[in-house]
Amino acid sequence: MADVHPEHAQLQADRIYLGWQYAMLYPDPGPPPKRPSPGEVPEEPVAVDPAWVRRERLQEDLLNRPLKIVGIFMAVLAVLILGLGVSEVIGWPFVVIGLVATGGVASICGYAVHQGERALRSRIKEQEARADQRRERRERELFDAQEEHAERYREWAAKKEQYDRQLTWYAVAVPDEIDRIDVAGGTLPGWSALITLLGATRLYSGGHLTVLDLSEGAIAKDLIELARRGGDDPLVWVLPVDLPRLDLGATLPPEAFADVLAHVVSVSEEHRTTRDLSFDNAILERVLEVLGQNATINQVTAALRALAQVGDPRDDLRFGLLTATQLERIGTLFGRGVTDRVVIERAWALESQLRKLETLGSEAVRLPPARLRVVSMDRQAGVFGNRVLGTYVATALTHILRQAPASERPWYHTIIVAGADKLRGDVLDRLMDACETSQTGLVLTYRSLTPTVRERLGRGHAAVAFMRLGNAEDARVASEHMGTEHRLELAQLTETISPAVDGLNAFYTSTVANAGRTGPNAQEKGQDDLKEGITESTEWGRSATKAMGEERVLHRSREFLVEPHQLQQLPTTSVIVTHATAEGRQVRLADANPAILTFPKTTLGEFEEVRRVMLTPPELEETPEEDPFPPNLGPPPERLDWRTRH
Repeated sequence: MADVHPEHAQLQADRIYLGWQYAMLYPDPGPPPKRPSPGEVPEEPVAVDPAWVRRERLQEDLLNRPLKIVGIFMAVLAVLILGLGVSEVIGWPFVVIGLVATGGVASICGYAVHQGERALRSRIKEQEARADQRRERRERELFDAQEEHAERYREWAAKKEQYDRQLTWYAVAVPDEIDRIDVAGGTLPGWSALITLLGATRLYSGGHLTVLDLSEGAIAKDLIELARRGGDDPLVWVLPVDLPRLDLGATLPPEAFADVLAHVVSVSEEHRTTRDLSFDNAILERVLEVLGQNATINQVTAALRALAQVGDPRDDLRFGLLTATQLERIGTLFGRGVTDRVVIERAWALESQLRKLETLGSEAVRLPPARLRVVSMDRQAGVFGNRVLGTYVATALTHILRQAPASERPWYHTIIVAGADKLRGDVLDRLMDACETSQTGLVLTYRSLTPTVRERLGRGHAAVAFMRLGNAEDARVASEHMGTEHRLELAQLTETISPAVDGLNAFYTSTVANAGRTGPNAQEKGQDDLKEGITESTEWGRSATKAMGEERVLHRSREFLVEPHQLQQLPTTSVIVTHATAEGRQVRLADANPAILTFPKTTLGEFEEVRRVMLTPPELEETPEEDPFPPNLGPPPERLDWRTRH
């Protein structure tokens, strides 16, 4: 039988890990077989019963008593006759006849008594022989039982060793053809676990990662600590504080920049049509033509104020935001009358929205390259302002991806958008298309299944991952999506560790103000460094180390059906991964806790492939052309950098 150990499987650059599936190839053999004792062998008498001997002797005595009495009488009579002869009372001829007669009778009685005694001794010897046979048979049966027990114990010991040594946690990865992962439901700690696992495995296998955190919950905090410990110096922007140092989109051409700004304005108007976006885009394009190639946001808002006739344009002239020539050209961009009034209204609306971005890139500096970039929203900022900023970052990333050449390796660069349900549907659609075209991996997490999310859930080459769905309607939709006939196995360890980190509460610290690189590149480090980093740098690792001391939770599990009420009670880190295959929909339950990677019985191989290797008889095994668990692959030469204009 093939032998598979955790160390045989290594991080693979072309695999996207979403969690760990709890499964056991070999069942628990139970307690060891009990050693047989002499008392457990079927009871049979192994010695002659003394009571039986006494009964037999008593019976023989009863039978022989008359003979003994007659014999004794004859002996006494013979003595009497002899005495009479000696005393010459009777003649000697009569004495001889009397002695012969009494002696004969006495001899006959004595012989009969002797025969009875012989028969009794014979019966006793027969019983003793049978008892010896029973004793030998019992000893033989006990020996055979002990031999059988020894064989059963050897079989049990082999199964027990197999059970104890077997892997219990298997990687859950998405198929190669998947280019997007939609995560539906979940809590902030659950997202933190999933993003830490997914991001850490991407970084340590040589990839690049961009996280757009719209959750306001600092869910990438542990991932940042891991990357920093691995030698990288991640770049973290906390908006709107770091807006002046955010140069994302600064190199976009005017047409693309106008499109980005038009989508930013549409944040507050969910039901706007493509015609409305085109109208805003036309206004912004003309304004940017007047301002020139490198126009900033505050110049755009100044031009829109002039177009909307808001405030005194001389203030903008004095601050150098506009020139007299530009102000004159803006005044003649559109005609007069009704159309002019419509333009004024839209320009006013555009200016009121875009002024939230006025400081964008105003203090941009050359930042060192980083393989992990995190753009987050400050939870102290306004909800609407954060939606504006999030839409800007997502749309600007979309345009950069559209201009970038397709990567030679899918998922080499991965973008995670946490809280994607805060973005408009058309913004999500454009981002999905851009990622698919550029071979960029995309992970979208949705807190709730809004109508906009339902329309896009699993669309295209996407896998869907369901986490805890507190809302009953969302749980119903999810169960219908997967099918309620699936039976899943949930490890007790998952239910034990999850509550320990439910209270995760962290915040981001900006790094772009004093960004610099320290230490070696993380891709030069190995899988052991990743395990050590998870154990020491994450809350998940510290909680798992404590739970590992409780052996009772390591081999226990329970099964449940995919039903709405079960989806509402999923542990924090549980994630149900589903995608369509040629054989039907595949549904797997995983634990996204990154600390499981550090467990001694965890493998980066998937359950089905490991089972196939383990259960294949040696004579049927073929020498593989390549290692089924190939080692870490280095990154390709290309790099996607949002500061580089393509």
